[in-house]
Amino acid sequence: MQGQSWWLTDAAQSQRSYPYTFFKPSRATTDKLAVGDLVKLIFEFDNPDPDGYSAERMWVIITHRNGERFEGVLDNDPTQLTGLAPGDPLSFEERHIIQTSLEESGPDIVGKYWPRCFVTRRVLYDGEKAGHIYREEAAREDHSGWFIMAGDEDDAYLDDADNLFYVSLGAVLNRDDSFVHLLDAPVGSVFERNPETGAFEALQ
Repeated sequence: MQGQSWWLTDAAQSQRSYPYTFFKPSRATTDKLAVGDLVKLIFEFDNPDPDGYSAERMWVIITHRNGERFEGVLDNDPTQLTGLAPGDPLSFEERHIIQTSLEESGPDIVGKYWPRCFVTRRVLYDGEKAGHIYREEAAREDHSGWFIMAGDEDDAYLDDADNLFYVSLGAVLNRDDSFVHLLDAPVGSVFERNPETGAFEALQ
C-alpha cells in the first residue's frame, strides 16, 4: 500500500493559539533533552475516510540534537498512518514537541484550568466578552463552581439548555482571559464588568 503523505503539527503555534488548553513542554524542559530521550510529536495526514482520524500522537527516540533541530527514530507502530514504521528516521524541531520523557520543569497552565465551568453561548461562541461571573459550591467533582455570562442574557435565554455549555475554564479563557486573575476567588464571589472602565468589580 502506498504510504500517506504526512506533516508535523507546529505545537508552538497551537499553544499560542490555545494557550489554556494546548499543552507544550516548557523551554526549560526541552532545553534538557539529549540523545536517548523520548519526545512525542503529532503526525498529521490526509485521511480519505471522513470518520477516520487525521492525526496520530507518537513517540520518537532522539538520536541527534543540534540546537532546536533534532534527528530521531519512530518508537511507535502507527495505527492509522501508512508509510511509517517503528525505527524509521525522522527530522523535527523543538516547536513540534508536545511531550517528553523528562519531568516537566514549567507550570502546567492546561491542568490548572482543566476544571469545568458553565458558560453561555454568548461568550463561548458569539464573541461577547464575559461581563458577569460568579462562583457557587461545585456540584460535581470536576466543576470549578464558576458560571460565566456576557451579562445581558435574560431568563428565557438562560432557561434554554442549548444556550448553556459545560466546558473547561481553559476553553473559555482561550476566547477571553480578562478575568483569569479572579478565578482563585472563593465560593460566593460575584464580579461584574464596569461598562465604562472595562474592569471587573466585586459585587460580593
